[in-house]
Amino acid sequence: MLEHELLLRLSQSGAISHHPEDCARPQGPPDRAAPAPDLLASLAGEGSLLLAVSGGPDSVALMLLAAQWSRTRPDARIEVATVDHGLRQNAHDEALLVGRWARAQGFVHHILTWEGPKPAARIQERAREARYDLLCACAKEIGPECAIVTAHHADDQAETILFRLLRGSGVSGLAGMAASSQRAGVRLLRPLLGASKAELENICVAAGHAFVRDPSNENEKFARAKLRKMSATLEEQGLHAVALRRLGRRAAQADEALNWCAERAWPAAVLVIEGTQTRFDPAALREAPAEIVQRLLLMDFRRREGRIPRLDRLERAAETVKEKLKTETNARIALGSLLIEIGKDAVTLRPAPPRFRGFAKFETKSRRSADNV
Repeated sequence: MLEHELLLRLSQSGAISHHPEDCARPQGPPDRAAPAPDLLASLAGEGSLLLAVSGGPDSVALMLLAAQWSRTRPDARIEVATVDHGLRQNAHDEALLVGRWARAQGFVHHILTWEGPKPAARIQERAREARYDLLCACAKEIGPECAIVTAHHADDQAETILFRLLRGSGVSGLAGMAASSQRAGVRLLRPLLGASKAELENICVAAGHAFVRDPSNENEKFARAKLRKMSATLEEQGLHAVALRRLGRRAAQADEALNWCAERAWPAAVLVIEGTQTRFDPAALREAPAEIVQRLLLMDFRRREGRIPRLDRLERAAETVKEKLKTETNARIALGSLLIEIGKDAVTLRPAPPRFRGFAKFETKSRRSADNV
């Protein structure tokens, strides 16, 4: 399908802003844009990158910035991936269009398709998990050093912190998104956390480049869309983006200190790591604060799985461990794919048999297409 046909179809659906007069009016007040190379300064030294580009203004700006950045790094390998979740009528057309845009910048493009039955509940959360699973698999195919780059920005950071605050998140959650993290052994880089959404949209406008808008971002049946509608009211009470990001920075400092304590508690807390089993000293866990016990469990989980479990499940597991050790009661707890066995002589983490596993009912199946349309 030709690009102008894709543009016409998406324009008729209201999903795309592609005319120069449309692109000239970004949402929100214009920000002073830093020189493009400065926005990607944290990528210095990276040799292989997979850009996650949905076609929205933020990720299109990331792609344009990366194209400019790559001119000074001709040795860097940069590819682009778009995930088609199969949840919206226009999703595949949008992915094809992003492929056109990516190749125009000189990048190889991959369409990653989430296949199989879709969940009826927590659809955005499950779609996010599937998206990262697909991106990680694609990055691993590209090469062992390939890192995923996302276009999360300062407004996303504030929204994430507020969302977690309202859900009663712990210190780690309130720290927001890290500029660099890992998932399934793949590094995730977020170089644009210091840039605003308006600034990124202005980059698209300045380039006269089209982008698409995802209507689900405005659908109030989803929690984050409701939160965006509340933002003006919250700002009137002083809970604005700047204050939220300040909270995030302070929580990140506290999180770093707690991780420092947990890392130093690890040698005394671990009796032995033997094959697929990790045996913790019950006395050490009994004496340690619940927050440190939680982080010790997390360290072992992440060491095995390359990801972190849901915070509420991790908190419940740590609380149960503390409670059972206090009452000297044996117990078994499922934490994702692991089983925690609390006994008199050890607290043991091992792979759980299938009936104990806390897996979601819906598996992530994937299909990857070369996208040579």
